[in-house]
Amino acid sequence: MAKQNLTPQSGRRKLVAKANPKSPISEQYRTIRTNIEFSAVDEEIRTLMVTSSGPAEGKSTTTANLAVVFAQQGKKVLIVDADMRKPTVHYTFGVTNTTGLTNVLTRQVTLEEAARSTDMENLNVLPSGPIPPNPAELLGSKGMQVFFEKAKERYDMIIFDTPPVLAVTDAQILANKCDGTVLVVASGKTELESAQKTKELLSAAQAKLLGVVLNNKKMEKTDYYYYYGTN
Repeated sequence: MAKQNLTPQSGRRKLVAKANPKSPISEQYRTIRTNIEFSAVDEEIRTLMVTSSGPAEGKSTTTANLAVVFAQQGKKVLIVDADMRKPTVHYTFGVTNTTGLTNVLTRQVTLEEAARSTDMENLNVLPSGPIPPNPAELLGSKGMQVFFEKAKERYDMIIFDTPPVLAVTDAQILANKCDGTVLVVASGKTELESAQKTKELLSAAQAKLLGVVLNNKKMEKTDYYYYYGTN
């Protein structure tokens, strides 16, 4: 496991669940965690995909903080940057991106060699690695299936940060491989038509949509995050 020192607060400002675990926002992330856990009736959710309709809707911030609250619960967590086009997870956690998911999928390195430790107990990060010319093909490859098997052997929870659904097909390819999918929408930004189209595409990809996180909804001068089931 590669050791990394986190950089100063540049990326870590987004990790409110770590920096201020008693804040109302952190409590909402824990509520989302609880809803995810209770959404599985017959089997445990161990692989989770977080996505959005379009860019800048809070998808990556939500992914990172969910990883933090699952790790705080005592689960061994791996957050995977599966956005091979515009990766951001390495910035958030202050790790290098010279080696990552792309290298693992092309069998250049093992998962153990590519995963980065953080200063949080139980939480490891797998950056995207070098940007490849064929992200969708890599996500749909046999190497990805092997990755799932290896990751489940080492971690209790694997959380994927993926590109927006309406931008590219990457998220749809990964959706039916995961135990569950969470859709992030931004209050006042995400158009209803875009959200509906995203839900249709995820359903067509046989994704198990667990619910929606409404991001940036302001109440009493504080940003809260809400979680809605999709029965």
